[in-house]
Amino acid sequence: MSERAGNLNLGALAFDAYGTLFDVHSVVAACEAAFPSRGAALSRLWRDKQLEYSWLLSLMDRYEDFWAVTEKALRYACQHLGLACDAATHTRLLESYYHLAAYPEVPAALARLAVNRRLVIISNGTPQMLAAVTQATGLTAVFDELISVEAVGVYKPSPRVYALLPQRLGMPTEAIGFVSSNAFDITGAKAFGLRTYWVNRQDATPDGLGYPPDIVVRTLTELADRLDAEEA
Repeated sequence: MSERAGNLNLGALAFDAYGTLFDVHSVVAACEAAFPSRGAALSRLWRDKQLEYSWLLSLMDRYEDFWAVTEKALRYACQHLGLACDAATHTRLLESYYHLAAYPEVPAALARLAVNRRLVIISNGTPQMLAAVTQATGLTAVFDELISVEAVGVYKPSPRVYALLPQRLGMPTEAIGFVSSNAFDITGAKAFGLRTYWVNRQDATPDGLGYPPDIVVRTLTELADRLDAEEA
């Protein structure tokens, strides 16, 4: 699906969290329980607004943590869809982000990818959000570190975020692979100089900005297969 990436001496893999490891739309069940027949629409708009707010704040040189962004995005989505969301329901839906489901192949694929490599998460999520969701999915032990954008006070795809990786890992940029399902994230990481692996779960059209991923796959299992083959 893409050109050979040349993965010799790949010392670490850094993973986006939301949409890559954890299914943000696993909140649909909670949304549907609160608002029958409207759950999927609420989940979609909530996620879209969450990302939009993160980009707007970054462009405006403002920063609010991702929990606040997620809360405001939920409030907007409910208002836009005309859903009367009381305080208890709002809190229950918001806290579902602590308990997102991992995609089915993630645990086994991470175990394979961790062989001879360090694994970290680098995410818009707050440290508390990341600690909670990795614990809930039983994935805490596989990661050397959970890196939040809070360290630099700006959201992806700012290069200041990706610069955290060589700083924290103590290795050159070219030795670090970056894995994300979000095309904008792959574009930002590639522009920074990381090797990029796009988990294109939705069969999306590639961005045309001139920063293509090094490898394109549909699942993390396929990524593990590709890296094993290239490093054999």
